[in-house]
Amino acid sequence: MNSLKDFLEEKYLQYNQPGFIPNDPISIPHQYSKKEDIEITAFFASILAWGQRKTIINKCNELFGLMDKAPHDFLIHHQESDLKPFLNFKHRTFNATDTLYFIHFLAGYYQTHSSLEEAFLIGQTNQDDAMENMLIRFHDYFFSLPDAPSRTRKHIATPARKAACKRINMFLRWMVRKDNKGVDFGIWQKIQPAQLICPCDLHVDRVARKLGLIQRKQTDWLTALELTDRLRELDAEDPVKYDFALFGLGIEEKF
Repeated sequence: MNSLKDFLEEKYLQYNQPGFIPNDPISIPHQYSKKEDIEITAFFASILAWGQRKTIINKCNELFGLMDKAPHDFLIHHQESDLKPFLNFKHRTFNATDTLYFIHFLAGYYQTHSSLEEAFLIGQTNQDDAMENMLIRFHDYFFSLPDAPSRTRKHIATPARKAACKRINMFLRWMVRKDNKGVDFGIWQKIQPAQLICPCDLHVDRVARKLGLIQRKQTDWLTALELTDRLRELDAEDPVKYDFALFGLGIEEKF
């Protein structure tokens, strides 16, 4: 175990540094300094994060260009007529219907809340609430508006559907993890790094299996929990830091 920990620690330090940012979707929220703008752009960037990283970044820049590069201000103050350009926005299966619902929900949300963190704490009964419950409640809350299109639900995964919830876990890593490396933001205070679940994408999954960190055959919510439990054995307080190591080994080194 020690040699595996040493290896992953070394790779975590190698990839968790500012050079990682430009080619990754996390570069999108790094263009902003206002907390709400960071949250909003990070949320969209994580949800749109499938396919080529370059395409994801281009699509996000296109989307926030339509918001005059001031997404929080746009959400709070836009008129109905300002939404027309979004009718042409599309990335993979995320289309105008989905975009407009996301804008509608977030616009209403930020009228009464200063941080998206609160949306993950809705209905929380204790500090140590499991991430599984948080994600299920967030999904249900996000789609609680009467006009929520059923087609849009697929874009926010939930453990209730047994999904690995890769994108939403990645978003939470960006917002919650705290260190001095300059990649993750660590701007949320109530959810703790120890509660995070490792984003289980194709590269992470493949490398984790090669290293014997996953035994489960399919890739679903239980797989993400299995991987995170193994990573907690290496660092109980910050297990998801090893996402850098596993992802870097997969995408940069074709490990």
